[in-house]
Amino acid sequence: MSQNCLLEEVCQWNEEMCKRKMGHVFPELICIYQCSERSSEQLRVLKILTDKFLPHISFAEKEQTFFSQTLPKVIILFDELANKLSQQAGGLSSQNTELQAALRNTIQSQIQLLEVLVNIVHHVCTLEETLTLASIHSLSLAAFHVLKNTFSHCKDSETLYSGRLHLVADLLQSLFKEAYSLQKSFMELLDRIVLESADATGDIACMVIVVHNVLKICPVISKMDHALHANTWKFLIKISVKHRKLIETKLPHDELVAGLCEDILYSFNSCLQLAEQVNQPAGMEFIDFLSKSCHILHHLYLQMYSKIAPSLYAPILSDGPCDQIASVVPVALDALVSQLLFFRPFVEMVLQDNQDFSLELTFPQCLLLMNVMGKLPSQSWEVQSLWYSGSQFSEERPRLPLFNVLFHNFQRCYAELSLPVQLLGVMIKGQAQQNISLYEYVCTQLCSFITSLPASLFPALECTLLDAVLSPHMLTALLATDAWCFLARYGSAELCAHHISLIAQLVKSCCGECYQLSHLSLLLRRMLFLMSADHQVVFVERFSPKETSNLLLWRQVNVKALTPELQKPVTSDITRTAIDQCLKWQSSKCALGELEQVNVALAALVAVCHAHGEALNLGLQLSITETLCQMWTVITVEQVLSQHCIQQTAALLLSLVALLIRVVGPTSIAQVVLFLSSLLPLNPPDHVRLAALDFLGSLGKIVIPPDVQGTVLPKLPCLFASLLADKSWLILQHALQGFTLFAEETCHEAVVPHSLESGGIKNKVVSFLNKVITTVECKELQVERLKQENNILDAHFTSLNMCAVNDPVVMEPSAKRARLEHCEEYESALQTAENAFKTLQTLIQEGPVPERIMVRLQALQTIIMDLNNGR
Repeated sequence: MSQNCLLEEVCQWNEEMCKRKMGHVFPELICIYQCSERSSEQLRVLKILTDKFLPHISFAEKEQTFFSQTLPKVIILFDELANKLSQQAGGLSSQNTELQAALRNTIQSQIQLLEVLVNIVHHVCTLEETLTLASIHSLSLAAFHVLKNTFSHCKDSETLYSGRLHLVADLLQSLFKEAYSLQKSFMELLDRIVLESADATGDIACMVIVVHNVLKICPVISKMDHALHANTWKFLIKISVKHRKLIETKLPHDELVAGLCEDILYSFNSCLQLAEQVNQPAGMEFIDFLSKSCHILHHLYLQMYSKIAPSLYAPILSDGPCDQIASVVPVALDALVSQLLFFRPFVEMVLQDNQDFSLELTFPQCLLLMNVMGKLPSQSWEVQSLWYSGSQFSEERPRLPLFNVLFHNFQRCYAELSLPVQLLGVMIKGQAQQNISLYEYVCTQLCSFITSLPASLFPALECTLLDAVLSPHMLTALLATDAWCFLARYGSAELCAHHISLIAQLVKSCCGECYQLSHLSLLLRRMLFLMSADHQVVFVERFSPKETSNLLLWRQVNVKALTPELQKPVTSDITRTAIDQCLKWQSSKCALGELEQVNVALAALVAVCHAHGEALNLGLQLSITETLCQMWTVITVEQVLSQHCIQQTAALLLSLVALLIRVVGPTSIAQVVLFLSSLLPLNPPDHVRLAALDFLGSLGKIVIPPDVQGTVLPKLPCLFASLLADKSWLILQHALQGFTLFAEETCHEAVVPHSLESGGIKNKVVSFLNKVITTVECKELQVERLKQENNILDAHFTSLNMCAVNDPVVMEPSAKRARLEHCEEYESALQTAENAFKTLQTLIQEGPVPERIMVRLQALQTIIMDLNNGR
């Protein structure tokens, strides 16, 4: 049978046939392989030998029977192909198609040889036997020889092929990839090598040769691929340490160190050369070519930061690799930002309006903006204005000021702000650098940046801070508040006073309860502490607490922010003005339409009592409690359930009674307890129940007088139990706190066990006192939950922003409906009358009715008849 026929036939054999024919066909194929002089035929036979017969040779015989018979020829064949390339590369041209095809075929043959070696290595890696260097001696020699020469050829290709490299670049890339694959697999194989004892002199010598061969590859690949180079050195160090006891005295330590130092120096010089080129005019001109690629560079930055800690979307890695990546990647990305900082297309990309990238990239965008903020103070005014000002003309690509983009992205980092995401803090002299939260990191950097701003940019900064304070996102408003307070301390006293005056006017202009009022009030309270004494005097004169219209402002202020000289008169003025407002309402037949001003007055009294509490002047305390007693007489349970403004009144009255509990009379206490006994079973709104808890908790501070104990004490267990059984987590938490406060201070100890007769309620209280965590959520589930919440909140805030853009009035409180012939007052009066008659009906059915009651009912009947007759 001819050689070609034999080869064709063997190619068709299955595994069983190869195994059966191995005894006489395998030697014949080896003979054909070794005697053949044509590279194509050698390669064909080698593939057949590897694919068909290598798996059927026992591990102990592979070296002697296969590797030593085939692989030395591989080295010779590969060198012949390499020499052919070196000799003919100079004549390569696009016109000489015949030579071009020949060279491409030669490179393709080298690729096929590498593929064969990769298959052999993969096969050996699948074996379970213990590997020694002697068992793969020929494979080791062939792999190292081919790898070194392949990498050398790829490294020198630019010089070898000169300007004709593009004609074979695709094949050279495949050649490098195949060599990369061979080295990776072969390093894994060598890692399995076992040196059993010091007596294995031959294996030790071979291992030293392996180290030498790896060392020879390092300088070649150092100039080609940094990742491959780093991994090769890691393998070299790993295998040296692994077999240290046996090969330590044989290792070429000087060559190892010299090679490593040479590679480090080469990398360092490459960095210097790159830096030098960047500073050259040609290097600067090259950046102009990037104008259409800035979105790619921007996305690269965001994607890379999203994949490293502390991003919540980073893959989970062990601490070692995670720390290394987190310390190296930012350095490289920082260099990128430094080069693009002055480039207008990049600035426009980062600061573009309506950025549509995913929440996964919001945190990296926030870090990018902080990076830019840290670099801008050292830049020219032209560069700074690019980032600070936003687009100025219609023909410019729209971009927002840096501050606006920062607050927008900060708002979208809900998940990162909710978890302990840690970043490296600012180095403080004399203290070690510590990790800080995302909020602290942004706040610190922002305040530091404010100190570098020129005064001309303060108006733009103030507008941005105001927009952020008015944001519906609480943490964004808090960040703006912190930054504004820093600005007030950093700036002049006059600037602080001016800001406070403007904020106070905004607070007064807010109608009703809204988040804007809440955020502005917080800012006002904090900034008033920073105001100078002289300016506080002016502030009190301008917004006099003696004027009823200013109570809306003073209910938001902590009087303790004022100087001691101002606190007493301002407290007295607020109290008297508020009491006068309440008395005026009572004298005007308690009109429902005027109750909103009364609630403002009561809220001002709550603010005063919160600030001074029991230290408040006794006379003022008594004046307030007297007013409270009168207010309670005109409020009914039915009104609280049906009228929002009366709900506010009830909540404020409960808070005031709790704050002044020591001076409230026993009759008033009993009145409030009976009121709550009727109200709480009917499930009033949350804010009313929270105020009720404040009152119930405060009862522990006093001794209930004997004359009302029979009315008050039996009611308390039921009230506490109903609130402790509430399904709302917020109410339950406050109920636990209020009940605990009462239990710790009260002298009426019998109330406590009676409140805990339910086993479920008792367990809740015990768990609360023992600080038992009832719900445990692993970090992974917590992160996933917060990501989902982030999506919901992002959609919510986006819709709010869209509403604000399309209809600016939407963010303002809704205007009150015009009064139509007192319809609302009629409805309220009728509702009250109906409820009262139902109560009377129930009482009459329960037992005998006194004569005087019947007389009054007849009088009421007369009144109803007159009403029906229109009189």
